[in-house]
Amino acid sequence: MKQDMSNVLLDLRGIECPINFVKTKIKLDEMNSGQMLEVWLDPGEAIESVSQSVLEEGHKIIEQIEQDGYFKLFVRKK
Repeated sequence: MKQDMSNVLLDLRGIECPINFVKTKIKLDEMNSGQMLEVWLDPGEAIESVSQSVLEEGHKIIEQIEQDGYFKLFVRKK
């Protein structure tokens, strides 16, 4: 059953690859098409691999912001 959420926040700071993408994918699977997911990620491998994997899954990255030593990734579900 799909959750009815307009915007969803997922804080994955401190979570290692590939678990951070697995958690992102699970959350996106629970969401409806067109909803926005805000994912907080560590710099380096985390932001790079999750961004790439999200695009490969067909979702759209709306914005990526660096803030206070971590990244906010805004993903629109396909």
